[in-house]
Amino acid sequence: MPVKNFVLLFAILCLSVSNAFCWDIIPKPKTEKPEKELCGLNPTWKWMAGPDSTEAIRSMYRQFERWADTTATGYFKPLDMFEKCPRVVSILIDKNVKTGTEGYQIRIKKEEIVVSAKTVRGLFYGLVSLKQLVFPLFKERKPFPCGTILDEPRFTWRGMHLDVSRHFFSVQEVETYIEMLALHKMNVFHWHLTDDQGWRMEVKAFPKLTEVGAFRPQTMNGHHRDKPRTFDGKPYGGFYTQDQIRHIVQYASERMITVIPEIEMPGHCQEMIAAYPELASKDTTTEVMTVWGGTDHILNPFPPTFRFLEKVLDETMALFPSAYIHVGGDEAMKKHWRKNTRIQKFKDSLKLKNEDELQSWFIQQIDHYLVSKGRKLMGWDEILEGGLAQNAAVMSWQGEKGGIEAAKMKHYVVMSPGTHCYFDHYQHEPKSEEPLAIGGLTTLEKVYSYDPQPAVLTADEKKYIMGAQGNVWTEYIQTFSQVQYMVLPRMAALSEVVWTEVPSKNYPGFKQRLQPLSALYGAQGWNWCRKEMP
Repeated sequence: MPVKNFVLLFAILCLSVSNAFCWDIIPKPKTEKPEKELCGLNPTWKWMAGPDSTEAIRSMYRQFERWADTTATGYFKPLDMFEKCPRVVSILIDKNVKTGTEGYQIRIKKEEIVVSAKTVRGLFYGLVSLKQLVFPLFKERKPFPCGTILDEPRFTWRGMHLDVSRHFFSVQEVETYIEMLALHKMNVFHWHLTDDQGWRMEVKAFPKLTEVGAFRPQTMNGHHRDKPRTFDGKPYGGFYTQDQIRHIVQYASERMITVIPEIEMPGHCQEMIAAYPELASKDTTTEVMTVWGGTDHILNPFPPTFRFLEKVLDETMALFPSAYIHVGGDEAMKKHWRKNTRIQKFKDSLKLKNEDELQSWFIQQIDHYLVSKGRKLMGWDEILEGGLAQNAAVMSWQGEKGGIEAAKMKHYVVMSPGTHCYFDHYQHEPKSEEPLAIGGLTTLEKVYSYDPQPAVLTADEKKYIMGAQGNVWTEYIQTFSQVQYMVLPRMAALSEVVWTEVPSKNYPGFKQRLQPLSALYGAQGWNWCRKEMP
């Protein structure tokens, strides 16, 4: 046998042997020590919590119980206080677990499973892993190996984004999206609430933002590049009340997910200008945008605009307790700044060289305001143009260049390059067999191959990379079922990118573990792309 073929055969055999004695968990745990003995959890087992368990632990248990309702009726018993007995799953806080604050440990014996962590957050992730572990047992009566799992994430920012401006999704659908994140141990939900095509957050100080800005008169058909353009002639819109937003934030918090709101400025604001024309840099009125793509409308940089934005941000911060508030800052078309004589005089009075520096100054004013309120500003990588605000974090979408530049300046970064993290792209060839998408091709394997820490950064600079995020822009995603199809299973690949250390990653092994996870998608009624299933 040729040496090359022997090496390949040996690698396949090693992979099959290792998987035979490992656990089907995504993202792959940091340390796995399986044993040959098997555990066969069944309905006679008790589920118990330690005497120091908090109400939050009990809440997680109840959530775990609901997760399994469709496939494991009879397996879950009332949660009792901890006592030593055979055939028990114990859930407890243990300050001696050798992980960080998001880590957990699962010890599996023939008649005992112990899920433990230093914190409630770590315990939640342990229960998520247990959910994946026991699902094949519920469905197929398939036991799993005994042994020990010791796990913790690689990055602190493990994010998913959802654009609700271009297409609006109900509270129940947003809840389901959050459940999808929780299953993959993602801990940030970036909620893109405002853009040219619709404003989605109730602001009591400015009711026209939802009365006018939340509804567009019609929507274009087909793709932006289609000519001539046609429209459906149907008014479209919706928004979330402040009570609904509070509910979503709490719902996410119970699943260890922070909701980061995005309020776009100074560009991508046509819907804001349609509601309040005095904010515009051009002396004209407009309507909420009905086509996809960018707009040349941009907010003016005068004091009344900042007073307006500060009131909007005050209500935003009252609803979202997140450390970061995302302010967009991307694709701001500055034509009307250049053409407006008053704005040019204002720019000169500030001794700014050009419109890029004026945008930087604009973002700096918002940065100062957020910092004065105990918050931090985040924006897309265009906020680097003209100079980066002192306290700003950068979300790098135009490749990695912006993120690298920011990290070298010792600013925190979330990597989200369109090449690997845009889930509105096609995921398979031929594209004609896929739902209409904006373009591009981002396969499951391409997502999995990504490393958020560029090799060009030094070890110290890499510390400023908080993690990575997948983005779902919805110009061409009209239904929540299609959102699920575009996200799953690519979110699973990204979850392993941001959780699992690079030496532990293995794409063939990931594909094998994806099969039982996708069965869990189906058990929960989610839609997913089946073309990558092994």
